[in-house]
Amino acid sequence: MPARSPQQDERPTLEDVAAYAGVSRSTASRALNDDAYVSSRSRAKVLDAARDLGYSPNQAARSLVTKRTGAVALVLSEPESKVLDDPYFATVMHSAYRELSGTGVQMLLMFVDSRDDVPRTIRFLEGGHVDGALVFAPHQGDPLPTALRLLRLPVVYGGRPGTGRRGVHAVDFDNQAGARLAVRHLLATGRRRIGTITGMLDHPAAAARMAGWAEALEEAGLDPADLAEAGDFTMASGDRATTALLAREPDLDGVFAASDLMAAGAMRALRAAGRAVPDDVGVVGFDDHPTLAPAMNPPLTSVHQDPREQIRQMVRRLMALLAGEAVRPETTVLPVTLAVRDSA
Repeated sequence: MPARSPQQDERPTLEDVAAYAGVSRSTASRALNDDAYVSSRSRAKVLDAARDLGYSPNQAARSLVTKRTGAVALVLSEPESKVLDDPYFATVMHSAYRELSGTGVQMLLMFVDSRDDVPRTIRFLEGGHVDGALVFAPHQGDPLPTALRLLRLPVVYGGRPGTGRRGVHAVDFDNQAGARLAVRHLLATGRRRIGTITGMLDHPAAAARMAGWAEALEEAGLDPADLAEAGDFTMASGDRATTALLAREPDLDGVFAASDLMAAGAMRALRAAGRAVPDDVGVVGFDDHPTLAPAMNPPLTSVHQDPREQIRQMVRRLMALLAGEAVRPETTVLPVTLAVRDSA
């Protein structure tokens, strides 16, 4: 048997941690494995000892005892190129990493670019590589949520995974109420021909935002007909959709875009058409991305949602499921507000 290196000889062991904390080896093991049958005082002593000694348990050996991998998958069912260009998903990825690392869990990032990637994703998830998954798969008809229901793997969704799907754990925003806030603000500033740039309408959030826009106009006695134009949450689509709206509705004086990126595209198209924002046309976005919305010219009024809080709630729900708690499957709906700036 080869001799151990000096570095290996100096590496603290579980026995060292137990002795340092003044507890038995079994108590130290239970405390480090988050076993419920350890007093809070003993657990604190063991964790302090492990930190002071720089002890790191062997993850492979620990997994044999706890049946845990110490890893959670963040699964984004969108094309990778789109995800990496979207400030919302950038915040999601960063927040998920921070929240999971705060619980001592490693994040594994997975992209599902197309339907062809679903079997590969399912094989990986059912292969025992992760303990659970945080999944963003919002499009209707996406086969991923159906495939995930067949796995014995705790899953929490960001957004509703398609309309009508019940019995799942999800955390979403009040998209319909947010759209109503946006349109009511435009109405309060005197706008009457208020168009909308939608996201893809197979996306429940996009459909809810369009519904809220239409509701607010109808409440004001205005007809939303011919005032909606499809986008896909990108800046280029916001530009194209606004150009189409102006061609069809020359009297357009307000635009509600279902994302900040599309709002940026709308403002670009309005400038190209010689329309001043907000003097000629008021613009409101959705997301209130902290670096994008305030930096626009003029700064963008936007519906504020907090992906960090969404991730926080998702991780909390997933940790409860992994701990064996009886958590009722339901969708938690987070409130939104309106961040008013100069564009509207």
